[in-house]
Amino acid sequence: MTRKIGVIGMGHVGSTAAHYIVANGFADDLVLIDINEDKVKADAIDFEDAMSNLPVHTNITVNDYSALQDADVIISALGNIKLQDNPNDDRFAELPFTSKAVKSVAQKIKDSGFNGIIVAITNPVDVITSIYQQITGLPKKHVIGTGTLLDSSRMKRAVADELNLDPRSVTGFNLGEHGNSQFTAWSTVRVLSHPITEIAKERGLDLDALDKAAREGGFNVFHGKKYTNYGVATAAVRLANTVMSDAHTELAVSNYREELGTYLSYPAVVGRDGIIEQVQLQLTDDEKKKLQISAYYIKTKFKESMEN
Repeated sequence: MTRKIGVIGMGHVGSTAAHYIVANGFADDLVLIDINEDKVKADAIDFEDAMSNLPVHTNITVNDYSALQDADVIISALGNIKLQDNPNDDRFAELPFTSKAVKSVAQKIKDSGFNGIIVAITNPVDVITSIYQQITGLPKKHVIGTGTLLDSSRMKRAVADELNLDPRSVTGFNLGEHGNSQFTAWSTVRVLSHPITEIAKERGLDLDALDKAAREGGFNVFHGKKYTNYGVATAAVRLANTVMSDAHTELAVSNYREELGTYLSYPAVVGRDGIIEQVQLQLTDDEKKKLQISAYYIKTKFKESMEN
């Protein structure tokens, strides 16, 4: 049984994800798609030039949607990063471009006969994940966004830096939109198995400042180099590998929550069949309110994008 991944959009993020896949041998077959024919062909040649120095081999196909029919996972990384350079640090600035592009790409994916799992990185990711599901007609559990998988990692880094720890010593989640209405659910966060709320009292930690650091972490990276790539590409490939290995891992990803009527980030168990099980957290009343606000914002933007 071969492992096959498609990457659509070979900009900073897509090419980083593809390199991560090739360098580590995560797929036997890799399909690369981009509207810039010269760029995607050059990337394919560059990867093939690297293979004699790698312990693994990957078969690469370029700009062939029909090759996606039997793919296990498609990673959507298309976008226009220049639109992110706005004074409000608003990921929705990309929506007029990405909603139109994704509608076209989603139809081509549907026409290819693809029946695997879509992993969306494209911003604004919760709305874009909704569009992919709507147009492809795939089951909701088979269309997943990276969502706050990255933001949760940024939170762990911020907390770990404050406490001089490895971020893997921190557990917990950022929830809601992968954007400005997201929040750290401090009731879920543990450091060395201790609730962070207890540690905050002991150490005098400013949780509001740490929440802000997690929420704005991507923009700090963006303003330094005018794009982000390593963190989100790693999150996307981790999600793809979780699907292909049927790992049944709990991850904070954008998945459809029936009770909220939208895609947003909330922990779920992920495996080969996509969203295997949805986790139910014991959130505080304040966290529940923030989640509702985030859900309303995403639903409003999704409705607007489908009407245009």
